[in-house]
Amino acid sequence: MRIAYLDCFSGISGDMFLGALVDAGVPFELLQRTVVDLNLDAKLELLRVDRGGISAAKADVLIRGEKDLPREEFWAKKHACEAEHRRGPSHDDADKHGNAHEHEHNQGRGLKEILGIIATAPISETAKHTSSKIFEVLGRAEAKVHKVSIEDVHFHEAGAEDAIVDVVCAAVGAEAMKVQEIISSPVNVGGGTVACAHGVMPVPAPATLELLSGVPIYSGDIQKELVTPTGAAIAKVLVKRFASRPVMRTERIGYGAGSRDFAGHPNVLRISVGETLEAGTGAGEVSSAAVEEIAILEANLDDMNPQLVGYITELALSNGALDAFTAPVQMKKNRPGTLLTVLVQPEDEHKLRTLIFRESSTLGIRVRRERRYALPRHHESVSTKWGEIRMKVAVSNGTVSQYAPEYEDCRRIAAEQHLPLKTVMQEAIRQYLDQKNGQPR
Repeated sequence: MRIAYLDCFSGISGDMFLGALVDAGVPFELLQRTVVDLNLDAKLELLRVDRGGISAAKADVLIRGEKDLPREEFWAKKHACEAEHRRGPSHDDADKHGNAHEHEHNQGRGLKEILGIIATAPISETAKHTSSKIFEVLGRAEAKVHKVSIEDVHFHEAGAEDAIVDVVCAAVGAEAMKVQEIISSPVNVGGGTVACAHGVMPVPAPATLELLSGVPIYSGDIQKELVTPTGAAIAKVLVKRFASRPVMRTERIGYGAGSRDFAGHPNVLRISVGETLEAGTGAGEVSSAAVEEIAILEANLDDMNPQLVGYITELALSNGALDAFTAPVQMKKNRPGTLLTVLVQPEDEHKLRTLIFRESSTLGIRVRRERRYALPRHHESVSTKWGEIRMKVAVSNGTVSQYAPEYEDCRRIAAEQHLPLKTVMQEAIRQYLDQKNGQPR
C-alpha cells in the first residue's frame, strides 16, 4: 500500500506541511494555481532554508503582499495595544489602534463564509470535502473552548486568508501525493507558554489541545509552541492513525521548515512517501493488504428502545469508529436482543467505550484486539452531468478489485436534482468505467 509517513518530532503547522509536500514532489505550480483560484489576493512563496543543518522548503503565504504575523506575535501585539488603550492613549494612538483592531476584526471569517469560498473554488470534490472537514473540526474546537455555537465562532488566525490558503493547499497537495493512507508519529507540541486570544496560556493552547484530543502528544526540550491550530486540524483530518513508522520502502522524502530556527534541533516536518511491506516479505514484494491492529467492542442490548440503538451506531461512526453494526440475538429467558459491534483504532477504544456506556443501557462491554487486513483504497473523482462524484477504489496486487460511488455524494445530488438515488449511483459507475477504459465521456 502506498502511504505517507509524517515525522512530527518538531510539531506541525500549515506552512510546514505545505513545504514538506513540495519537497516530497508535489508540484509547487499546483499549489500556486490553487492560491490564485481562491481569489483571496494571496500569493504562495517557496524558499530553501537551513534548519539545524537540514535543507528544507519554507512555504510562506503573502496576503496583499505581506506575510502574516505568527500567531504568538499577533496576539502579543494585540494584547499590548489593548493594555495601552486601557491606560488612555493619545487621540492619534487611539485612532491608530482602533483602525488596527478594525482591520483584525475584518480579517476574521465565520465558518459559513469559509465553506462558501471552498465550495466555489475550482478544485476536486475530494479536496473540497477535505478542506471543509478541516475547517469544521477547527470550528468545533473553537466553539467548545469559547462555549459558543459553531455559527458564532470568530476564527482568530484560522479565519484569516493565510489559513484558508494553508488548509485548501494541504488538501489539494495531499490528494496529489496519490497515497492511500497518511500515518504520523506521536506529535511534539513543545512547551512553555504562548500568547493567544485568552491571554498567556501554557502550551499547547486551548484550541490546539482540543484538536489533539485522542492524539498521542508529548513535550520535548524546546519550550516554544510547535503545533498551531491549523496544523493540528490538518493532522486530525488527514492522518489515518498515529503510530511508529511501519515497515516500508521509502521512495521520496520531503522536509518542510518552520519559521523559527532552534539551536541543536532541526525545526522541520519530515514526510516519507513509499510502499508498505508486509512482515516477512522481501524488499521487492509489496504487500497487497495493510495489516493493522484494531479493537472490537461488543455489547448485548435487550432493554432499549430500538430507535436509540440506531442513534448509537451513528454516534459511534461520527466519533471515529471504523465501523459499527448490529445483529439480532436471542438473550437469556428467550428475550430478543441486539448485538452491537463497534470497530475502532486502539487509541480510540476508551472514547468509544465511554460513549457506549453513556448512551446505552448495557452494564458490560467486551473488548478484544484483532488483526485486520485492509486493501489499499483511494478516491477518484468522476464528472457527471449533475456534478463531480467521488469513487472509492480498492486495489489488490496492483489491480483494481472493487469500486463504488461515495454514498453521501450520490445522496446529495439525488436530493438536489430530485432523482432516484440508484440512477445517480449507476451513472457514476458508468462514467468511472468509461474513464477507466479510455472511452470518451
